[in-house]
Amino acid sequence: MELSKKRMAFNSDYMDTTTVFLDGKYLQLIGDHFRNQDNNIKYDINQLAITLSKNQGLWCKKVFYYTAPPFQSDIPTEDETRRRSKYDRFKNKLEKIPNFVFREGRCQKVDGDYHQKGVDTLVTMDLLSEASANRGMTFILIACDTDFVPILKEIREKFGIKIVLYYYTDKIRDSKFSMSNYILTVCDKCILMDKKIFSKSQL
Repeated sequence: MELSKKRMAFNSDYMDTTTVFLDGKYLQLIGDHFRNQDNNIKYDINQLAITLSKNQGLWCKKVFYYTAPPFQSDIPTEDETRRRSKYDRFKNKLEKIPNFVFREGRCQKVDGDYHQKGVDTLVTMDLLSEASANRGMTFILIACDTDFVPILKEIREKFGIKIVLYYYTDKIRDSKFSMSNYILTVCDKCILMDKKIFSKSQL
């Protein structure tokens, strides 16, 4: 109820709406980076989406969040079971939020390394579906994968969608935040994230 009131109050201040698309793995990577600088940062994902929208003078109409459940062996280890239980609590909390869409890919283990599968496909499908239903709207996206370039170009040209990209880079070659500038060229606005965004989105 409290969250619904907050959304309604925000809507009364801003006429234009936005849909926010969050790459959960990338967002977590950025959040952990700033948390290492300030242990007091404990941000709320839905509030973060609202903060990003508000910074652009928009009302957050809908949020898509993309992730994958932790890997589970055929006979899960104690650690895998613990991680899955924590993940399920996290998921259940977010799914209770109005207009919050929780989208899951899968986690694959290859030679001891873990990889998310199917997440990019889900993002692409939702971007296209939402764009066709909301021509001329502004979308906010947290992502850095150049695989999204074709769909972003498509929805901008075909449906008049404006793209605001939030991202982070430390400008260090081959670091975990290294990224191609290619995705920046297909967005209407690109904003480098900083600690203030997370501070404004605290629990």
